Amino acid sequence: MALLSTLRPTKAHVAKAAQFYVAHRPIFQRGLNVAFILYVLGTTYSSLLSRPKKPSDKGKEKALEPTTGDNKKPHRVAVDAVFYQRLSTILRIVIPSIRSKEALLLFMHSSLLIFRTVISLYVAALDGKIVASLVRAQPLQFLLNILKWLLVAIPATWTNSWLSYVQNKLALAYRTRLTDEVVKQYLGDGANGQNGKVYYKMANLDDRIKNPDQMITHDIQRFSTHLAAIYANLAKPVLDVILYNYQLSQNVGAEGLLVLTVLVQGSAMLLRALTPPFGLYTALSAQLSGAFRHTHSRLAEFSEEIAFFGGEETEKLLIEREYAGLVKHESNVLTRRWWHGCVEEGIVKWLWGSFGLCICAIPVFFRIPGVHSIDLGSRTEGFVTNRRLLLSSSDAFGRVMYSYKDLSELAGYTARVALLLDTMSDVRKGKFDKALVSSASTEEHAKILRGRGQIIESDEIQFENVPIVTPNGDVLVKSLSFYVKPGQHLLIVGPNGCGKSSLFRILGGLWPVYGGIVRKPPASQFILIPQRPYLSLGTLRDQVIYPDSKADMEANGVTDEELLSILAVVQMDHIVEREGGWDVSREWREALSGGDQQKIAWARLFYHKPKYAVLDEATSLVPPEMEGMMMDHATELGITLLTVSHRPSLWKYHSMILQYDGQGGYVFTKLDADKRLALQQEKEALEAKLLEVPKMKARLEELYAAAEAERSA
Repeated sequence: MALLSTLRPTKAHVAKAAQFYVAHRPIFQRGLNVAFILYVLGTTYSSLLSRPKKPSDKGKEKALEPTTGDNKKPHRVAVDAVFYQRLSTILRIVIPSIRSKEALLLFMHSSLLIFRTVISLYVAALDGKIVASLVRAQPLQFLLNILKWLLVAIPATWTNSWLSYVQNKLALAYRTRLTDEVVKQYLGDGANGQNGKVYYKMANLDDRIKNPDQMITHDIQRFSTHLAAIYANLAKPVLDVILYNYQLSQNVGAEGLLVLTVLVQGSAMLLRALTPPFGLYTALSAQLSGAFRHTHSRLAEFSEEIAFFGGEETEKLLIEREYAGLVKHESNVLTRRWWHGCVEEGIVKWLWGSFGLCICAIPVFFRIPGVHSIDLGSRTEGFVTNRRLLLSSSDAFGRVMYSYKDLSELAGYTARVALLLDTMSDVRKGKFDKALVSSASTEEHAKILRGRGQIIESDEIQFENVPIVTPNGDVLVKSLSFYVKPGQHLLIVGPNGCGKSSLFRILGGLWPVYGGIVRKPPASQFILIPQRPYLSLGTLRDQVIYPDSKADMEANGVTDEELLSILAVVQMDHIVEREGGWDVSREWREALSGGDQQKIAWARLFYHKPKYAVLDEATSLVPPEMEGMMMDHATELGITLLTVSHRPSLWKYHSMILQYDGQGGYVFTKLDADKRLALQQEKEALEAKLLEVPKMKARLEELYAAAEAERSA
């Protein structure tokens, strides 16, 4: 009895609290709805951050992390603060201002998404009315509702088509902005030429990116598509969840919505825990695809050498190895997507569907406070409307869950694009990540690599105590000093790998200076003619005036007749008529012989008339008499020649010589061509005589043997 007496006040309090709740239920309903909206926004934001990885996952994912070069340093891929930082940086590129075309498209996209949600709410209510008119056997009301259904289809289909169109336009606008910015940095040049040439420096001075073509063409396109889609896949479902569930709470009560939220959130946490790192898989897929493509491009680039060596089997093995790695990874991802899809559909579609049916049944089996009893038709209308709202809300919540997978894939492409932008930024600042040779770790060489030299613009070329260092840290010459005035042709000789080409790359602003002082003209005053010149895609005229266009040529006052006279200097004027005119396009590397290609390169030199010309075995495929004519004409045009060649016939055209010994030493002095040629001829004569010595010794021994035999007889 004592126990009952203590319980009576408790029951009374509960009853009083229940009466108070029923009396003030609208206020509590509004509070629960506001709390639900805040909860959805908060959990959506927090759920977009990376889930903490279990210790067992870290080991598995570490083996799958993409690398950024020979140092095997992983480039982090996850939906976390780093991802949002990278994304915000890229967003400032693709949406430069609120008045930009991209911002306008984004506003249109948002408006269409909201309009489509409003239409969906109207359709859900109309669906219930159609079924209710059937249950009540009201043919006129049924036909009227069907007419409304057909009329609402017009804005609905228009909106859906426009959404797809605007989203694709948005992806194309993002890609255009990003591609323009990347190409501007990749192929742009700095004011003084020292912080430009990014395309060269990334390929030769940095190891982080092996396939920039893959990133610029494929990864940027995929990133733009995912970025345009993620907004619709994330913002629209979140809006739908809020609006559909708000409307649902008006029909079945916010209490049922609260219970549904708890059940769905619990199962969603389970689904998140079972979701693999799809962002990491996406980044690695892009990297492996790029490596596979790069292997094929090398086969096309060096097809002649491979064919001569008969390296088909080796190249086949290399391609198969890259493809096998790609297929193994994709198969692994497909397997994980398969079982994740089973779990995902089971939870999102079937488990959440059963929860929803139970919520929809609340107004049927239970009396909601403040709601009067209703007839069968109204119950049917309410159930159909609520079920339609619930299905739409469940689909929206499922798309929010799916969006994490989409966001993970976006994180993968974001990491790739961010790596490209960061690498280009570092290269422009002179920060390189390159695998160094073992000798670079010695104290002496490490001190050289830490230093930086000074570059001063001048009409002359002067090196003062400048170390010649390769990108991998190999110090070829510790301190080089020489001086060349305009008009003093310089001959550079020495064994392979001694620093001849390295010197030219410093002059061209391609390699950094690690010490000393370099005085030289700007890189635009140098033209390089290698042994195998570069011939661009385009017309015959383009080959002579490269990199100028026809408009540039005409602006400089040069006509086709003057170009023809330039070709006549190198005895190539007949090619215009032979090939069919100046405007004929060919694959000129295949259409012209090696000697003709070198002549075209010399014609290009005579067209531009720079202060200095760098000749790297540039006359190896032309006759000696043509070689002399081209050298003389360059001198007449006031072009100073810096020549790498072992041909003695070129000595007489140079006044200075820089000779490397291949051991880090060098000699810089005046070149007396006649004296050097006489010494060379004497050396060759002595070498020829020395070759005869063994034969003379053998013949002398034969004569001794014959004389001895004669005396014995």
